[in-house]
Amino acid sequence: MKYTKVITGLALGGIILGFALMYSGVINVAATYPHSSLTRWVLHTAMERSVSYHASNIQAPPLDRPEQILNGFRHYREMCTGCHLVPGVSSSEIRKGLMPTPPELQQTVREWTPAELFWIIKNGVRMTAMPAWGPSHSDEKIWEMVAFLEKFPDMTKAQYSEMDKQAGPDAGDED
Repeated sequence: MKYTKVITGLALGGIILGFALMYSGVINVAATYPHSSLTRWVLHTAMERSVSYHASNIQAPPLDRPEQILNGFRHYREMCTGCHLVPGVSSSEIRKGLMPTPPELQQTVREWTPAELFWIIKNGVRMTAMPAWGPSHSDEKIWEMVAFLEKFPDMTKAQYSEMDKQAGPDAGDED
């Protein structure tokens, strides 16, 4: 009984302290102020576990058709390059102002299964700059992006430039 009161008191004290900090305004939410190591770990771990859980029942279609990959390239070029970059580019104006910094997909995309990539692209990730493309893009178009991302890690700057030529100019919003 004594321990229950102590635990309850500590929990209530923690809640009160949390609200006091939140309402005081001392917590810096500026995108120019870096997260602590603990905050980064908590947010990243929660995101990884959530994506894994929610994507667990998604079945990826075949992702190897050349036209599918080229269409995915077009979407990536139009919507993703500013944050996730392209071969030979190390930063961008928008990327410099984002917290957390978006991953360079060419280096990190293999950490995710195609189903997980599909889920992330379709649903976005809260408290990051990753938008949900599901409201504006069909599942087929999202799978095209995943098909391109499956090829992206091995792509050289020259191969990316060649694909850019093959894809032609931006056609605007096709959706």
